[in-house]
Amino acid sequence: MKQKHIALLIVLFCTMTAVAGYGQGKWSLVRDNDWIKVYESKMDNSSFKRIKVECTMEGTLDKLMQVLNNVSNHKTWIYNTKHSYIINRVSPTEYYYYTETTLPWPMQNRDAVVHIKFTKDSEDRFLKIAAVGEPDFLPVVKGKVRVQRSANSWMVTMPVPNMLNIVYIFEADPGGGLPAWLVNAFMDKGPYESFRKLAAQLKN
Repeated sequence: MKQKHIALLIVLFCTMTAVAGYGQGKWSLVRDNDWIKVYESKMDNSSFKRIKVECTMEGTLDKLMQVLNNVSNHKTWIYNTKHSYIINRVSPTEYYYYTETTLPWPMQNRDAVVHIKFTKDSEDRFLKIAAVGEPDFLPVVKGKVRVQRSANSWMVTMPVPNMLNIVYIFEADPGGGLPAWLVNAFMDKGPYESFRKLAAQLKN
């Protein structure tokens, strides 16, 4: 039961925050389910590992942006999300949002404030997304643990019409005294489940 609770916490750090330029170590394939592949690699100066997802799914760049911009709907496809909402929209392609993930008792829910930016090619050749945690943007919420460090990037291309090729990279230090070996053991589950549900969102 304790490992199940810790697994849910690990999933949080791999999915709740939707920056390129990480030091790219050697990637090892840890999950291969047809159209979704999940890799892991070591992070510089850390015992925790980063995750990369490569997948291909039906959709368009505009539809993907629509799904990601519908922040209140993230709970339907981002694993274990309780609720999320936009705090401040800077522009149509940049905003800050809050997200909370439910964890089983006796663990406290985790929350995060995320700054996300979209860069879309005018000819629909690519979409770049960079998201980074901004833990001090809002005061800490009583009874919840604020994620202090997380970042992810998306590189999305359209090799053929109505087909997206996605490369997603995520890294974080969950803190809280969790042992790195246990965190690393569960890091592939959250991204896999979220991207599987994202494919269904893009078809709606």
